[in-house]
Amino acid sequence: MDDLNSTRRRPGRPRAADAVATREVILRVATDLFARNGFDAVTVRAVADAAGVDVATVHHHAGGKLELYRACFALVFEAERRALEPVIAAASAGDGDLLDALHRVLDAFVDFLEERPETTGLWLRRWLEPDRHAGIDEQFSMPLYEQVQQVLAAADKAGVLREPQPHLAVRSLIWAVHAHAVTGLHGDIPADSRFALRAFVHRWLDRMYARP
Repeated sequence: MDDLNSTRRRPGRPRAADAVATREVILRVATDLFARNGFDAVTVRAVADAAGVDVATVHHHAGGKLELYRACFALVFEAERRALEPVIAAASAGDGDLLDALHRVLDAFVDFLEERPETTGLWLRRWLEPDRHAGIDEQFSMPLYEQVQQVLAAADKAGVLREPQPHLAVRSLIWAVHAHAVTGLHGDIPADSRFALRAFVHRWLDRMYARP
């Protein structure tokens, strides 16, 4: 915790770099707490204690608990967007074999969730309460989902592959990968499990879209 305690606010006006670092630490520990425990079980005090700051500092940098919760989704979404948008754009551009491009999208998604398992924890707990926190899905998941759906829909229309229900195809694989990645919240994912998951999703793509 030494690195977290070092971010505790000191007297006087903090430098901009200090403020950014403090906010990053707050969001990082809050994301982990929300992913492991859910919205209701996490208090601002718990976040402050884990970050090595006081409650007033959390409010200053992230607002109240609901604003902090949404900021955690924004944090992981931005990381996911950076990881996935380049490969989604390549698939959308239509250069080369589409199925190969879709395999690269899947690899990027699996890589991301294995590196950031807190993303899975946040979303699984969010999906257990679908009537709460309106707008989170639309803002922090749908933009990327819809980009992949559009790739599949356009390929179906062009006769490149057959996918009459892109919405279901995308969500089916997302759920499968999240179910695998959740084990990363409790420690490293075993190497054999990593291999099995990747082999499964690649077989799924090949069989769905007629590669022998």
